[in-house]
Amino acid sequence: MKIAQQASERHVLNVIVDNEPGILAKITGLFTARGYNIDSLTVADISEDHAISRITIVTNGPEPVIDQIRAQLERLVPVHKVIDLTEHGAHVERELALVKVAGKGDDRVEALRIAELFRANVVDTTTQSFVFELTGAPDKIDSFIVLMRELGLVEVGRSGIVGMMRGPDRA
Repeated sequence: MKIAQQASERHVLNVIVDNEPGILAKITGLFTARGYNIDSLTVADISEDHAISRITIVTNGPEPVIDQIRAQLERLVPVHKVIDLTEHGAHVERELALVKVAGKGDDRVEALRIAELFRANVVDTTTQSFVFELTGAPDKIDSFIVLMRELGLVEVGRSGIVGMMRGPDRA
């Protein structure tokens, strides 16, 4: 008997929640209890009165698993809405990274040249290192990091993905 393997797809979920203590623990606990993985997680207050937050979760799984995750998230009491940006169509994803590179001589010059090509900003510099700030799609950040490895990459800090639907309507 063969078990059919289902294709795993990457999904970006926006979860609109009441901004209350313990909500993030409830959501991550739901993923942990069912053995689902979270690839990226960001949380931000999105209302003037600080009552509502947006949690952006990037996860992978076959369509039935993603549907189950969405349904279980929607059942949590402080959750207002779950939007699967991947299924809704055109959306924007961005991430922020801080990348520290140490080097001297030609490696230092090359790091600055590549940073300029990627539109990375130098946010800190010493005689031996740079810290670059880079925003963009995750693939762009991945490419920048690969190039910096050859030039003296020391450390990387990434914010996680934030996503939003394109167009004038609110998701």
